[in-house]
Amino acid sequence: MTTPIDRRLGELRAEREAGEALLASLIHQENECRETLLRIAGAILVLEELAADPSFAGPTPSAPAAPVS
Repeated sequence: MTTPIDRRLGELRAEREAGEALLASLIHQENECRETLLRIAGAILVLEELAADPSFAGPTPSAPAAPVS
C-alpha cells in the first residue's frame, strides 16, 4: 500500500528528473548559440577588415549562369 507521502515523493522525483533533463537541453542550446555567435562575430570582423582595406577590390561578380535547355 502506497501512502500519500510516498506518492508525492515519486511525483517530486519525477518532476526533478524532468527539470534536470530540460536544464541539460537548455545548456546544450546555449553552448550551440554561443558557438554560432562567435562564428558570426569572426565573419563580421573579417568583412570589416576587408571593407576598410582600400587595396582589396574583392571578387568581381560573375555573370549569371545561362539557362540549361
